[in-house]
Amino acid sequence: MSVFVIAEAGVNHNGSLDLAKKLVNVAKDAGADCVKFQTFVSKNIVSKNAVKAEYQKQQTEPKESQQDMLKKLELSFDEFIELNEYCKSKDIEFMSTAFDFDSIDFLDSLEMGTWKIPSGDITNLPYLIKIAKLNKPVILSTGMSTMEDIRNAINALKDNGTNKITVLHCTTEYPTPFNDVNLNAMLTIKNEFDLQVGYSDHTEGIEVPIAAVALGARVIEKHFTLDRNMEGPDHKASLEPDELKAMVDSIRNIESALGNRIKQPAESEKKNMAVARKSIIASKDIKASEIFTENNLTVKRPGTGISPMRWFDVIGKCALRDFEEDELIEL
Repeated sequence: MSVFVIAEAGVNHNGSLDLAKKLVNVAKDAGADCVKFQTFVSKNIVSKNAVKAEYQKQQTEPKESQQDMLKKLELSFDEFIELNEYCKSKDIEFMSTAFDFDSIDFLDSLEMGTWKIPSGDITNLPYLIKIAKLNKPVILSTGMSTMEDIRNAINALKDNGTNKITVLHCTTEYPTPFNDVNLNAMLTIKNEFDLQVGYSDHTEGIEVPIAAVALGARVIEKHFTLDRNMEGPDHKASLEPDELKAMVDSIRNIESALGNRIKQPAESEKKNMAVARKSIIASKDIKASEIFTENNLTVKRPGTGISPMRWFDVIGKCALRDFEEDELIEL
């Protein structure tokens, strides 16, 4: 199974269905498997007095509340119905993270195949139970989490009907400093819970998700945008279209390069064995019946004769015929 690449559009449509469709096009052109959005009713997920995160303040109107910011980024359920159909027409999987119960019920009505649990809800037991009871595959992000948080969430999902779980290592900071990525924690999660793992990336650039694939990530999630200079909370920590394509192409190259774990000559290199390897060769003219010794034998290319690994099988034998200098030895 190839690495499942989620192009995270999130709220980078800025509340515009037209921009959302353009993001779908970009994800499809980049070769992503899935384009993911965020579905929410602002008043259901944020109190009117909730403040914004620092990174959100830097990219939006600083004095507005988090609820007011999210309201401007909200797509209606009817718009999501149209967006889902548009994804079908483009042959790319539609996914959206539901942030409240009404949105869960709505996305369930669209028969969404895989459900993404955001890092902020990993400790939201009623939410976890409602998702689990859908009995669908779940991708669980683990930003800001301890191993105990992850264990509790997995247990809640399994206890309530969901067994197909992929756990994404994640750091919830936008952008994430490289020294806070701790990519090896993904392997700790895999070893501890014996589940498929992946990585949800918020770093700048594409190096870290590519490295995650090399370490064994089976799912990669990465934010993208039409233009990093657009106003909105997530644009600055997102890839632009050409960068998204470069990431997907690199991931495909890496997963191809990982191979099957069997160490053996590749088909492409077999033709070079005779050229690059060496054989036992006469270092000087040798007469018939003369004894082969270290003084009249050497090792040189090509590798079409007796392997140097049989050196001591040849030493002490008699030459059956004359050999000229640089001629391959025969027994």
